Amino acid sequence: MNKTIRRASVFSLLLVLALLVRATWVQFYDGTALADDKDNRRNAIELYSAPLGNIIVGGEAVTGSARTTSGDLAYKRTYKDGPLYAAVTGYSSQVYGATQLEGIYQDVLDGSDLRLKTMMDTVTNTRAAPGDVVTTIDPAVQRAAYEALGDKRGAAVAIDPDTGRILGVVSTPSYDPDRITTGGSDDWERLTKAEDKPMTNRALRQPLPPGSTFKLVVAAAALEDGLYASVDEKTDSPDPYDLPLSSDQLTNENRSAPCENASIRVALQYSCNNVFGKMAVDLGQEKVRETAERFGFNDAEQDVPVRAYESVYPKDMDEAQTALSGIGQFDVTATPLQVAMVSAAIANGGELVSPHMVSKITDGDGDTLENYDDSASGKRIVSASTAEQLESAMQTVVTDGTGSNAQIPGATVGGKTGTAQHGENNSKTPYAWFTSYAKSDSNGKAVAVAVVVEQSDAERSEVSGNGLAAPVAKAVMEAALKG
Repeated sequence: MNKTIRRASVFSLLLVLALLVRATWVQFYDGTALADDKDNRRNAIELYSAPLGNIIVGGEAVTGSARTTSGDLAYKRTYKDGPLYAAVTGYSSQVYGATQLEGIYQDVLDGSDLRLKTMMDTVTNTRAAPGDVVTTIDPAVQRAAYEALGDKRGAAVAIDPDTGRILGVVSTPSYDPDRITTGGSDDWERLTKAEDKPMTNRALRQPLPPGSTFKLVVAAAALEDGLYASVDEKTDSPDPYDLPLSSDQLTNENRSAPCENASIRVALQYSCNNVFGKMAVDLGQEKVRETAERFGFNDAEQDVPVRAYESVYPKDMDEAQTALSGIGQFDVTATPLQVAMVSAAIANGGELVSPHMVSKITDGDGDTLENYDDSASGKRIVSASTAEQLESAMQTVVTDGTGSNAQIPGATVGGKTGTAQHGENNSKTPYAWFTSYAKSDSNGKAVAVAVVVEQSDAERSEVSGNGLAAPVAKAVMEAALKG
């Protein structure tokens, strides 16, 4: 073979090899990227080619699948009591994707999770039978919260403090995910542009100033640090309290309340700003922050399994700002989930069990693939002595203080009200908070609840945690204790 032919042969061989490398690259790399592309229509066709698995509440499916009558997508997602459970399920839409439990467990619900595949599925390369997601939600608790909030703009979270199981997650106003599963209407644009943000999960993903509910955290810090030995020891708290390095004073809503040098119990009972503002300064922001973080503040990865937005206790404050943080103002923010976690830890003897709203996931035959109840772990937040004292003080709030609307016959109830300023110079309607726990005197059941009401039809002068939020919490607690 002469040199010219040999060179041409080598060049042709290199071209063939280059072609094979490129084909392999396209097939195994670009092909995967194209297959995973959100705009690849084949993905949607595959996803909706068969019925999806379901999200289960109280033993019954609150989702379903229905055969379509046109187009290339054979099935569509359906919802039972969609607005009631939207804050739990999220949505699965042929057009807009999937969120919350629908999105997190999409591979289980559509049968693509490898744990679902049988040997025959693998051999035939077919999609496995879909699995189900079993939630911890109690339908009676969920409905009680939803109906009690009614037309109010707000949210409620209920947790079993002994197990960490989330019994209710409600956000109002809500929306019906059934209306957006196929697109083709103006519902999506209306929902996403609405001023009252119905698609925002206020229970998990909208941190707001927690107001006086945060005083529980400051009280816990003071008892844990030894600043005060008990909730009944007198504090060093002038009324009003002169904010450090400021000409402003920290006053109380009830000017006749016995807040001067009040004990922690009395200060919680009457929600004394002067006591907790000065207490935060006396402790220092680092000690308060340390306690807040043990409860879950400043945790950017709080998954239940839906990722909750971070609740924040700020850093680098001066003493005046630290005082304001002690009453849940300045830049302190919290979700209802976080505020419920504070009450849950106190009600559980100072130990916080990881809150979760999925009990287990199962395969197509109902066999358990993963059990989240078994993996829920507890963490010591405050001592049992501190928790016991705070429980007692919270009971005083309900029996003789600002939380009287949460009283339940046949149950021991503790709570804390909160009214948080809203807008520049408190120009907008304040937020009304209530956090609580209840323990049945007969059946041993327990529940911790947090409620926030952002907006209602009440006059500004009537906005209070006891007036607006406590009745909602009471309804939720009653439903949970009956359970």
